[in-house]
Amino acid sequence: MKFFQNLLGKDNRIAIAAPVAGKLVSIREVNDPTFGEEILGKGVAIIPQDNKICAPADGVISTVFPTGHAAAMKSSDGVEILIHVGLDTVKLDGKHFTIHASEGQEVKKGDLLLEADMEQIKAEGYDIITPIVICNTDEFSDFKMAESADVSQGDEILTIQK
Repeated sequence: MKFFQNLLGKDNRIAIAAPVAGKLVSIREVNDPTFGEEILGKGVAIIPQDNKICAPADGVISTVFPTGHAAAMKSSDGVEILIHVGLDTVKLDGKHFTIHASEGQEVKKGDLLLEADMEQIKAEGYDIITPIVICNTDEFSDFKMAESADVSQGDEILTIQK
């Protein structure tokens, strides 16, 4: 039966792309219990090597924090995705962040959402590790992270099964 589901393209597999180029790591490596202990949901993290944060899937922006440190969206497949640039970066109050997306905006995978000056953020003493969290984890049966490695923006980093 699985063969026929794959043949018909109905295997309920959802791919989430890297919103930023960098090193893909387990979310458990995030030095913040809210993310590392998966309190907000399952996910992955990227140590960014670029300043551009892009949409990891097609969908609609649900929230862009006024400080520019995080954005949330709902993919066209119903996946609620939070992208949080760095740890405690809300304390920068928008410094070193540029917002390019707005609440309610329809986006395609790869559309620019935010820019973050990672070097300046690091210079201010903040960890730039960027968690990508699936906030509606309980609606899905399986999560598979791609192998830890350097990834380009747009590479598949997480596969979710309905």
